[in-house]
Amino acid sequence: MTAARPSRPRPTPAEVAAAADRLLPDLIAPDLDVLFCGINPGLYSAATGWHFARPGNRFWPALHRGGFTPHLVDPADQAELLGYRLGITNLAARASARADELTREELVEGGRLLVRKVRRYRPRWVAVLGVTAYRTAFERRTARIGRQPETLGGARLWVLPNPSGLNAHFTGPGLAAEFAALRAATLEEPAPVAEEAVRPGRSRGAAS
Repeated sequence: MTAARPSRPRPTPAEVAAAADRLLPDLIAPDLDVLFCGINPGLYSAATGWHFARPGNRFWPALHRGGFTPHLVDPADQAELLGYRLGITNLAARASARADELTREELVEGGRLLVRKVRRYRPRWVAVLGVTAYRTAFERRTARIGRQPETLGGARLWVLPNPSGLNAHFTGPGLAAEFAALRAATLEEPAPVAEEAVRPGRSRGAAS
């Protein structure tokens, strides 16, 4: 019989509010199969120090149902992902209550930093969690969810839906199906990568 997991204290409302603009470290290592890239940490995640930690966020269930983990991983046990050759980063490092509080300039700069990070750590795939943020950061206005024809820092590229509970466009099963499609692609025999590489957009006012 498996012992019940001890309950973990939740941050208080004051602790959550105090986490605004706090930075959440990446969960990353060299040569991962997939580096998942969120938009930015929510206040609840920043308060706990765990990615996608707010109750109701569907990242962890979708990751399991999509076939990436053999069981549902608790956010507090996020370090387990490295053993599955998975990691987590964000386009913007600072925490906010909502992703739409970020400026376009923050997302574009985050795209630049993501490319540099990918070149350093060399994941096979990068999965950006949020098509609108991806379009903004890389000026890909017509991008759709799914496999992208370009590479990012030498890695193959996929765009997934934002797993936030506020994203009403995808149900839990629909989100899991998108994760499963990525999982299936990672198990395929590697194909030649596209020659064209996606590049971050320009900040407003940047010299041409």
